[in-house]
Amino acid sequence: MGLWQRFTMIFKSKASKALDRAEDPRETLDYSYEKQLELLQKVRRGVADVATSRKRLELQIQGITQQEAKLDQQARAALAGGREDLAREALTRRSGLHQQIADLNEQLATLQGQEEKLIVAMQQLQSKVETFRTKKETIKATYSAAEAQTRINEAFAGISSELGDVGLAVQRAEDKTAQMQARAGAIDELVASGALTDVSGMGKDNITVELERMASESDVDAQLAAMKAELGAAPAKPELEG
Repeated sequence: MGLWQRFTMIFKSKASKALDRAEDPRETLDYSYEKQLELLQKVRRGVADVATSRKRLELQIQGITQQEAKLDQQARAALAGGREDLAREALTRRSGLHQQIADLNEQLATLQGQEEKLIVAMQQLQSKVETFRTKKETIKATYSAAEAQTRINEAFAGISSELGDVGLAVQRAEDKTAQMQARAGAIDELVASGALTDVSGMGKDNITVELERMASESDVDAQLAAMKAELGAAPAKPELEG
């Protein structure tokens, strides 16, 4: 198989799948039903046309039959009046009409046979169309129900997926919260034990601050006293003579 043939086959395959996805079987069934109705309508028109032709033949035969009966009366009257020649002419014409009636009756029998066959075919076709219509509506209802169920299932699947993502997010949030709480508790314990010094002093109360200030002032006073004592014990420097 050549490259072009393979490409053509792949293209047709993809096109077929695309059409299959795009095709709505309900629309296909409705279209098929419409075509069957059109065919049934054509058959009905055919039956009507044949019936019309048959009726025309019947009227024609009826008219010729009336003419035949009239010529028969005229022949009898001419013969009774001693006009055998006129009687013969009337009977000759009557014979020609009789042959026409025979021919028309043959045509009428043929049309009647065609009409009967068309009526039977029309009835059979109409029965099939009605059966197809019932089946079509049943299939459409089943397909619509299946389509609705599919959409519902897809919606549930989507919700389940989203709920799963939400569950993971909640779990991560809970884990981070627990970690933060543990970290805060550990720092509190370290501060309370003195392992961590609060350099900002924000953790000291007023009494502690005041005590530390007093201790610092006492230490400064002691250092000043010591320095004064050292300076007082030192010998005075001799004054320089002018």
